[in-house]
Amino acid sequence: MTSETRTFPPRPLRGVMAVYARQAGCPSSFALAVADFEPWVEGVEFETADTSTAPGWSAAELSELHEAFDSGVREELAALDPGTTVAVAVVLRSIKVHEVDTHPRAFHKAGRQAVRNALAEAYGPPPTPWPRLP
Repeated sequence: MTSETRTFPPRPLRGVMAVYARQAGCPSSFALAVADFEPWVEGVEFETADTSTAPGWSAAELSELHEAFDSGVREELAALDPGTTVAVAVVLRSIKVHEVDTHPRAFHKAGRQAVRNALAEAYGPPPTPWPRLP
């Protein structure tokens, strides 16, 4: 944790990829998303671009995946240190789905992972929670 105030994102972070895949047995999960995190006004703005079709998926089903991704992003951003000001526009650039293993919960997890990946790109990896031995 840091005591200094910071704004997320500090600069445009484009092409942040998030993959959530759990395929050890049934039921399985799969979500792949690519998003941009752009500096914006305080708060979170979310939009989709070029993710309106996937073979075999209806517009309503895709909308549900987009909403789940947005929910995961917002949940992860809400958990940031109090010293972090969130001022971001998140643009979901592309998604990949699996015909059987994709569901909204997987995209919710991918949204959370996208924020973690963006934070690591912006500020470096988080500190290791346990002491490292020499």
